[in-house]
Amino acid sequence: MEDRPPMPRCRLLLALLWSMLALSFAQPAFAQPAAPTHITAELIAEAPAEPGEAVTLAFHMRPSEGWHGYWANPGDAGFGMALKWTLPPGVKAGALRYPVPETLIVSGLMNHVYEHDYAVLVPLTVPADARPGARLPVAVEANWLACTDQVCVPERATLQTVVTVAAPAAAPAATPAQDPRFDAWRARLPAPLGATARFALTGDRIRLAIPLPASLPLENPHFFAASEHVTAYAAPQVFRRQGDLLIVELARPTVAAAAPGELAGVLRLNAAGDGVEIAAAPGLVPTGGELVTPTATPPALAAFPLLLLGALLGGLLLNVMPCVFPILSLKALSLARAGESEAHARGEGLAYAAGVVTACLILGALLLALRAAGNEIGWAFQLQEPGVVAALALLTVAITANLLGVFELSVPGFTQSGSKSGAFATGLLAAFVATPCTGPFMAAAMGAALLLPAPWALALFAALGIGIALPFLAIAFVPPLRRRMPRPGAWMVRFRQWMALPMALTAAALLWLASRLGGWSFAAGCAVLAIALVVLLALAGRRQRAGRSARGLVLAGALMLTLVGAFGLPRLAHAPSAEVPSLLPSKSFSEAALDEARKSGKPVFAYFTADWCLTCKVNEQVAIERETTRAAFAKAGVVVLKGDWTRRDPTITRYLTAHGAAGVPLYVWYPAGGDARVLPQVLTPSMLAGIVL
Repeated sequence: MEDRPPMPRCRLLLALLWSMLALSFAQPAFAQPAAPTHITAELIAEAPAEPGEAVTLAFHMRPSEGWHGYWANPGDAGFGMALKWTLPPGVKAGALRYPVPETLIVSGLMNHVYEHDYAVLVPLTVPADARPGARLPVAVEANWLACTDQVCVPERATLQTVVTVAAPAAAPAATPAQDPRFDAWRARLPAPLGATARFALTGDRIRLAIPLPASLPLENPHFFAASEHVTAYAAPQVFRRQGDLLIVELARPTVAAAAPGELAGVLRLNAAGDGVEIAAAPGLVPTGGELVTPTATPPALAAFPLLLLGALLGGLLLNVMPCVFPILSLKALSLARAGESEAHARGEGLAYAAGVVTACLILGALLLALRAAGNEIGWAFQLQEPGVVAALALLTVAITANLLGVFELSVPGFTQSGSKSGAFATGLLAAFVATPCTGPFMAAAMGAALLLPAPWALALFAALGIGIALPFLAIAFVPPLRRRMPRPGAWMVRFRQWMALPMALTAAALLWLASRLGGWSFAAGCAVLAIALVVLLALAGRRQRAGRSARGLVLAGALMLTLVGAFGLPRLAHAPSAEVPSLLPSKSFSEAALDEARKSGKPVFAYFTADWCLTCKVNEQVAIERETTRAAFAKAGVVVLKGDWTRRDPTITRYLTAHGAAGVPLYVWYPAGGDARVLPQVLTPSMLAGIVL
């Protein structure tokens, strides 16, 4: 929160009075942009819309340097946007959705503003009888207020765009691409809390009880009330933690509005602009709790070591969780060779650990950079990209062929005895494949990493890597453990061949994942490239057995396959295949679906999964996709919402972030009329059936 140099209060009031008068008497004849325009406005449609469906429009607002616009509730002064739509028959515009605002104090008055580029989103519904191919003109007369610390200027413009009606279930190749800016703009919207908060009026104070995970860091939080004259905007706000409940104390204004039946607003979580939407009903609000210090620094140092420990233990547990099984063959051979000599064992242990930590840091830094650029992504984002999955599938095919003896090209950590570079490369690959799933201890740490400043977040990513590498380091540096490892011998040849089985299964799983990301034609293209790669490696192996070099053949063939894949595979990708039939009936997760389910008064079970998350799939087989769970949920009338995060989904990412989760799985239980409860990441067969009792 920033306090600007005071300006004379009379000048501010005169400016606001002039602004309101100008807007009150504005006529259509003056609908052209004001000159000069201090906030440039543009109306943009995200994509074509099918008949009966909604398309998102954006008011892209670009303030000039030193100027700012306003949130829907502007605070002590100012006002948001006023719109007058001109729409074709049957077309309807929904409510405006503002990004999380900033706070600005001028002369003791609190303003809710935007001092940088921002976008206000609005859904536009196309009538069901709209003709495919039709172009629907949309116009809106928009009025807004542009201000500096010293002066306010009312501005207006008639903004126009055209919405194209797409044919139902149009082929992806015939559908124009969506505007990529909308994902970044949605990232700035507050995420749905997914739980009902409570509020109580006590004298001149309003007290809020907001269900919020205790693991979710808060950095200088602020509550923005949606209704005017409910809170004293400039008064200090007090925040206290009581477990998974955030208690907020707000001052009432001197002249307050009538007691609200519901208190809605936005809770800003940090200076980066992350926030959640709050809807509070009257109810009991507990007292006490640990005070949250209003500071612009990360969480207290006392909490950060616990997050580091969580990341370390989470990485350690990844070594025994199903999501790491595909890389166990890589580790097994390296560990078996660790008994050759103490120097080699320690050298390879350190090199392997360095590779793992480097991979975690690279993935973490890339994740933070993409999120800072406005992308709605989370942990394991790499497996949401079809190209990355295709590359991993071809890599596992090559490793499988090497393990079977088809060729003898050096593979990281396998054939180079005592090779530090090989162990380092094995660590890179191990971490890259192992990190998609989150497990116990790891979830809170990775969720916090998405909200912490970069140095703190990277420390958590490094701790995760150390946890993954810890078993290997223990064997490398503890002689008694190393002596228990099998000695090298002829058995390693057969063991190497047996290790081809999990790698082949991994390759098959990646090809299946490719079908879920880009469709079966994309997966078929990956399979053709895999077959071509095996043929290439077989030819290389024949040359090697004949005593001739295969380096040139492999390099030329690999370059050709890379070019074919880079230019050919994207053309084969299309809309994802249909959902796999499920024993437990469910609806696709969305903010609207969650709100509707909560308002129905029924219990809600929301679970978030991905096809590349083996932990998710194990939980589904063990606890979710069971007849006992289906029967118990049907008897209790439970509404099941499924969030499929296999492909990038900004809505799901915002929900995960709001609940302190960096990735999947995430399971949230909403009892009828009660607060949300985050369930463990490892489910048992009786857990879900018993939760409805």
